[in-house]
Amino acid sequence: MLRIFRTNGETATEIAGSTVTLERHLQVLIERNMAIMLRVRFLDSEVSTGTVHAGRIDSLGLDEDGSPVVVEYKRGRDGNVINQGLFYMAWLRDHQADFEALVSGKLGPDAVGEVDWTNPRIICVAAEYSRYDRHAVAEIGRRIDLVEYQYFGEDLLSLDLVASTAGASSRAGQGGTGAPTAGLRTVAQRLAGAPVEVQTLYKELDGRLLAFGDAHSVELRHYIAYRRSGNFATVKVLNGGLRVFLRLDPRSVTLEAGFTRDVSRIGHHGTGDLEVRISSAADLDRAVPLLRASFDAVA
Repeated sequence: MLRIFRTNGETATEIAGSTVTLERHLQVLIERNMAIMLRVRFLDSEVSTGTVHAGRIDSLGLDEDGSPVVVEYKRGRDGNVINQGLFYMAWLRDHQADFEALVSGKLGPDAVGEVDWTNPRIICVAAEYSRYDRHAVAEIGRRIDLVEYQYFGEDLLSLDLVASTAGASSRAGQGGTGAPTAGLRTVAQRLAGAPVEVQTLYKELDGRLLAFGDAHSVELRHYIAYRRSGNFATVKVLNGGLRVFLRLDPRSVTLEAGFTRDVSRIGHHGTGDLEVRISSAADLDRAVPLLRASFDAVA
């Protein structure tokens, strides 16, 4: 349980936690600050699912990887928030064109090309989840984040990611209409077709990234994302090696030609401004301090 104290010299006073009186208040606050609080670009609120599904999605968004996001809120403790998220995700998968039209209208036509239907997300925000809820999301096989919120005093809000599952990639390599995208190979296909040396290098990199602690990987259209509350590393598989993009300021690193590069002003698939090229076991060993620093930078 998260506890917060106000300190004054040697004295500590605990600030009692509370929940909101109205669910809508929490929703409005997060929607207005979604990019900061959830690392998701807000698209729309109270989205009608029509007469057949007969419901309203609390919030729709697009995350840093271009994955569509359904956000559902509950003021207290309610396992149904997970079921609601799954229900609305099923609707969203069947209405991809509607979602992409929303992205175009809110973020511009160019943003539609960023939408990646490989592994859409559900984010549930509630005051509390039971251990059964946390276990259930691991068994469901969908990409689901469980976030607990709590207010402390009048101006402190905590958001705690208590469970996060990678889910299983679906419709990999397909566009918004569900039809296969010509010439587009999934990350798994690119890895399977890469030289044995690259496959071995990736397995070693994967093991090191996940060994840092509370992280998991998500296979997306163009890369594999390694996440905590957000991406700390994204990995592209090439025949000649691996490209890893890290959430580090390139100005804080001594750049080395052929190994590290500032890509903050260069378009690329992957989140992060520092590119690290890994073509050998020696490169991987050199990269570990940078990998760790990026992991620590994403709480």
